[in-house]
Amino acid sequence: MTKKATFAMGCFWKPDEIFSKVPGVIETTVGYSGGHTENPSYEHVCSGKTGHAETLEIEYDPEKVSYEELLDVFWGNHDPTTLNRQGPDIGEQYRSAIFFHSKEQEKAAKESKARFEQSGTFKSPIVTAIVPASDFYDAEEYHQKYYEKQRKQ
Repeated sequence: MTKKATFAMGCFWKPDEIFSKVPGVIETTVGYSGGHTENPSYEHVCSGKTGHAETLEIEYDPEKVSYEELLDVFWGNHDPTTLNRQGPDIGEQYRSAIFFHSKEQEKAAKESKARFEQSGTFKSPIVTAIVPASDFYDAEEYHQKYYEKQRKQ
């Protein structure tokens, strides 16, 4: 039986590429989560008025990769210390967030965050939100597997 993990790490293109290569990850889908508008478009999300974050939904096989391992990939591939910003991308839609799907995921995410805070890996405090998963809306097709599509052109 597969499970879902949902993360926001700034622009969703790079996380999609990173997580799609993790053994045990079955499928990745980029989209929008954490907002208040139904079926938002990319343009609406970019306006900053929908409250959504660019998000990656991951379907994974827990017998091949644990949620804790996915969390390690999450922490290691973006800056969780910048509020509403990743690199040159600025705005609430680029925030760092973990959207948990169960009490077990919530507990694991909080423990993982605490471990990274205590490790000294990051020089500034972690601002990543850990919140219940909400409606997830698939991004437009041209965003799915974006880097893979670009290499084929």
